[in-house]
Amino acid sequence: MSDGMTPGSPEFTPELRRQLLAVQRNEITEYHVYRHLAQRQTDAHNRGVLQRIAEEERSHHDFWRGYTGVSTKPDRPKITLYALMARLLGLTFAVKLMERGEEAAQINYEAIAIVIPEAKRVLEEEEEHERQLLAILDEERLQYIGSIVLGLSDALVELTGALAGLTLALGNSRLIALIGLITGIAAAMSMAASEYLSSKAEEKEGHSPLKAAVYTGIAYSATVALLVTSYLLVANPLVSLAITLFFALLIIVVFTYYLAVVRDLPFKHRFLEMAGLCLGVSLISFGVGFVLRQAFGIDL
Repeated sequence: MSDGMTPGSPEFTPELRRQLLAVQRNEITEYHVYRHLAQRQTDAHNRGVLQRIAEEERSHHDFWRGYTGVSTKPDRPKITLYALMARLLGLTFAVKLMERGEEAAQINYEAIAIVIPEAKRVLEEEEEHERQLLAILDEERLQYIGSIVLGLSDALVELTGALAGLTLALGNSRLIALIGLITGIAAAMSMAASEYLSSKAEEKEGHSPLKAAVYTGIAYSATVALLVTSYLLVANPLVSLAITLFFALLIIVVFTYYLAVVRDLPFKHRFLEMAGLCLGVSLISFGVGFVLRQAFGIDL
């Protein structure tokens, strides 16, 4: 410890000790998270970097222990949560989400560094962690994120619009579900084929046109299934449409947040843009359905 600051010195206030213990616990928790993620890596380079970062996190914990005089226990639920996120949503999402937590912790570091100058070194190492992680992370699902975005966005805009129009034009939930499924499945195969041809024409190194097509088709089909389900379960088509629009917005929220984390993109702008397109097309289609129903005198 520098400047003669000790737990009994005037500068070592109860608030400072509370902040140090919080940061210290965060460091030991992230040590266990990184170590767990490293053990799951099959790539030797990635595993080595994650192990090194884990050891640095533990050294940071030991550094703060020199001031607090106690060892802190890790946050077990947080370790479990990030391990589960890495398994379900990928290493990139889990690590970058945790790095966002470190950015919040840096506010504490900045304040602590006024009293403990050595904290600046810890802050610099935390920033280096992020640069290292950005350099090593390379997951297949992120290589094809564009194909997934294509499948999701097209299904959300096209199918919600179609279902909204059919709701007013036909007024029969099961018939709307049947037409929606036929339309959605056909569109999913069409989008997958288009993505295959597009990816093949681009000839990107290490990018498989077949995998790009599969990711697009799966994303489109899964979205179709979720959006049509309400029409199979609810007899009232207007209620079904409301549920469908709710699920559409939920998909947009979840996927936009995922994309914002893994690609370091602004969440609010992308969410409002995609939600506006989806709801706007649905509203226009809803009106078109009403006009066509009146024009053709359809009464089912």
